[in-house]
Amino acid sequence: MMTILWWHWLVLGLLLAVAELATAGGFYLLFFGIGALLVGGLAGLGLVTEAWLQILLFSASSVASLLLFRRRLLKAVQIEPQSPVVDALVGEIGTTAEDLAPGAVGRVELRGTAWSARNDAAATLVRGTRCRVIRVEGLMLHVEPEGARS
Repeated sequence: MMTILWWHWLVLGLLLAVAELATAGGFYLLFFGIGALLVGGLAGLGLVTEAWLQILLFSASSVASLLLFRRRLLKAVQIEPQSPVVDALVGEIGTTAEDLAPGAVGRVELRGTAWSARNDAAATLVRGTRCRVIRVEGLMLHVEPEGARS
């Protein structure tokens, strides 16, 4: 007959929690670590003594908490996809790295980085012209001459 001591569960739980910290953050191992700590605590209090019951409780509590809480945890720690950081570029001033005809795509330098940009103005933007970002679609900046809007 197999015997699982309460501190075995605690060690397993801590190892799984540390392994979660060492991985890319899928939040899978964390819930199994919590399940092991729960069973270790109950076994340490003498509430769960049979090995088969400990394993069943570990499996059930780990999978149940994974299904119930993983999605919420991921939402809490991840950046919302609807509000990308590049939207903060709207209104910024860049400089054209090449001539941009109306509707053409070229390069604009902004914050020390070259970006793909589309000229939304009716006039050609000559290389070196200061331009304002009016909107961002993906990683494409839409620009017009700096003084075009007030």
